Amino acid sequence: MSLPLSAASHNSPRLIARLAVCLLLACAAWPALAANAAGITLNPHCPPGFELVQGACRLRSLYQRYDSLQGAGVGGLKTGLPSWRDGFTPQQIDLGRYLFFDPLLSADHTLSCASCHQPERGFADGMGRSVGSGGQLSARSAPTLWNVAFLQRFFWDARADSLEQQVLEPLFKETEMANSPAALLASLRGSGSYRALFAQAFPDHFSEPTAGIELDQVYTALAAFQTSLVSLNSRYDQYAHGYSDALSERELAGLNVFRSFVARCAECHTPPLFSNQQLAVIGTPEPEGLPFDPGAGPGLGEPSLRGAFRTPGLRNIALTAPYMHSGRFATLREAVAFYTGGRGHAVPAGEDLRLHWHIWEPGLSDDELDQLVEFLHTLTDESLKPVTPAAVPSGLPLMHGPVTPTTGSTP
Repeated sequence: MSLPLSAASHNSPRLIARLAVCLLLACAAWPALAANAAGITLNPHCPPGFELVQGACRLRSLYQRYDSLQGAGVGGLKTGLPSWRDGFTPQQIDLGRYLFFDPLLSADHTLSCASCHQPERGFADGMGRSVGSGGQLSARSAPTLWNVAFLQRFFWDARADSLEQQVLEPLFKETEMANSPAALLASLRGSGSYRALFAQAFPDHFSEPTAGIELDQVYTALAAFQTSLVSLNSRYDQYAHGYSDALSERELAGLNVFRSFVARCAECHTPPLFSNQQLAVIGTPEPEGLPFDPGAGPGLGEPSLRGAFRTPGLRNIALTAPYMHSGRFATLREAVAFYTGGRGHAVPAGEDLRLHWHIWEPGLSDDELDQLVEFLHTLTDESLKPVTPAAVPSGLPLMHGPVTPTTGSTP
């Protein structure tokens, strides 16, 4: 799908409406090609929001018409996107979708990627600490996967620098999906359905008669699917593109608080992604009974980053409670109130943290905090949410929902 976007019309409400209609039509066509596990053919069309260009899916967004920040500050509403990943084939994206929902990828075939990244929960899981193999609790919450195509660093402590590198840990860590590379390959190669699907997604590789499924193809397909999870069509975006009636008076007041030099939210949660992707020490408290989490400090060998975590994006933030790296705050209201509680008010005794300079005492009123929350709700957009398969190629029961932790489990 291709829309003519001229410089004279890119912020026209009519153009925004046309784009929305085209995306909805594409969404309607997308699930029609899903099939059951007995005979799946991968979708030859790009997901909604992407255009097929010389065999590869390319992102299409009105933000591509704007200039990027290029390190110039928080910018205005019409600020361009940072660099992103696209260029995967439709078949690779669709194969990644099936793999994402298939519990075949876990050691005991009871967990899928979607167990911790549930579409209906903003591709998080609604838990302060995610649950892995055998009901073991992890140390941190599962970050949302929306807009990971734009990220340069992954995990709360930024320890991975690509989606392919990131996927290794959930697949093979004992407290998560607990699989091994050899066992994963054996499961996939033993599936006739998956052999056929990988051949569709990687035809050049499978042109050799002795070719088989390889781990790199698994990682590529999962990365391809995740880069299709783009959320840039919220009511905020309609406002940013020129439709002034998209936000209510209170939501607009919340946006003004968000961007103000008093609150300074936009300094770290920079539009249009609402993240500057940097590490920051903010001194958030841990849930009662949990030890202090040193964050990125130990892994990077940098004492000043003790307690530092990657600034998360705020897209679909209303869907991903609880908040912070360990789910410390149950509601958005609690989360925004933390920032007005005073610099370092929650730092535990004995910790000398180098708090980010934007963490201070803004003194926001209760009404301003409420306005902030109302604005954050305008960042919700699931218009390009992918369809959950009715069945997965392995034939196993579809697994994507909350997992019960084992009593007394530890990180």
